[in-house]
Formats: sequence, C-alpha cells, structure tokens
Amino acid sequence: MESKAKLLGHAVHQMLIVFPVGLLATAVVFDVIHLSSNRPELAAVAWWMIVAGLVGGAVAAPFGLIDWLAIPSGTRAKTIGAMHGGGNVVMLGLFLASALLRGGPDTPPPVLALVLSFAGAALATVTAWLGGELVTRLGIGVYGDADVNAPSSLHDDGKAPLARPR
Repeated sequence: MESKAKLLGHAVHQMLIVFPVGLLATAVVFDVIHLSSNRPELAAVAWWMIVAGLVGGAVAAPFGLIDWLAIPSGTRAKTIGAMHGGGNVVMLGLFLASALLRGGPDTPPPVLALVLSFAGAALATVTAWLGGELVTRLGIGVYGDADVNAPSSLHDDGKAPLARPR
C-alpha cells in the first residue's frame, strides 16, 4: 500500500522523520558530553535540540497517522503501525517532559530530565525499528502490493521475500 501523503512521488512521513530523530538523538549526545565535561553550554544546546525535535515530531506525526489510517484493519502492518505511532507519542512525551523540567536553555538539567531524555532515546530506537519493519519488511508506504502480513524480519526463515521494488 502506497503512502496516502506524498510529495514528488515519495512518502512525506518518511522524509520528515529524519529531522526529529536526528535532533533528539543529538540532544542526548550533547547531554552525555555535558555530563562528562560539565560544560553548561552543551546542556543549552541539548535543550534547543529537544525543542526543535519536538517541533519536527509534531510536523511528521500527522503524515504517519494519514498513512496508518489507510492500512487494512486486522493486519500485522496495522498492529505494528499502532505500536510504532503509539511508541512515538510516548517518546515525544518523554522528551517534552525533559524539556519542561529543564526550564530552558539557561538552566542546568536536573537528573530526572536527563533520565527522561535517555529513556526517550531508548524508546526511539525501538520505534525506529518498528518503522523500518513497516517500510522494509512489509513495504508500507512504498509498494502498492505491499505484504501487510509478512512475517517479522526477526523470524525470517529465508523463504519470505523482503519488500523490494516491483
């Protein structure tokens, strides 16, 4: 099933998610460097990256929802899509809570804010894998004849073809 929201022939959601994922992951990297170097300006950079990542996530999410609504009910793809989208809502909530606890770029992040952003990054790893499963394994958003019930790539017996150009 091809994406219902396209720009120049490509799925908009898949184009947009690179921004929030990259920004939020980089925020965690800056937090780690801040913790190891105690340089407050790096915590400020992390805060701004979180804010930008949240904006990017808010822009990308509706396009993912549009595509998810078009997936046939009762399929493996619909279930994975729900886990992917729901997990991303929780992940963005963790980063939002982290940003709010930080209070702004001029405030050192409290431990709970760091824990929340690290948990958000861990969850983002899982939801990114689920998104990859949707696109690469099932062909969702890419191929009109996507296999919406293809088995998991974790249990590949070598017989089920991966999504590929038709």
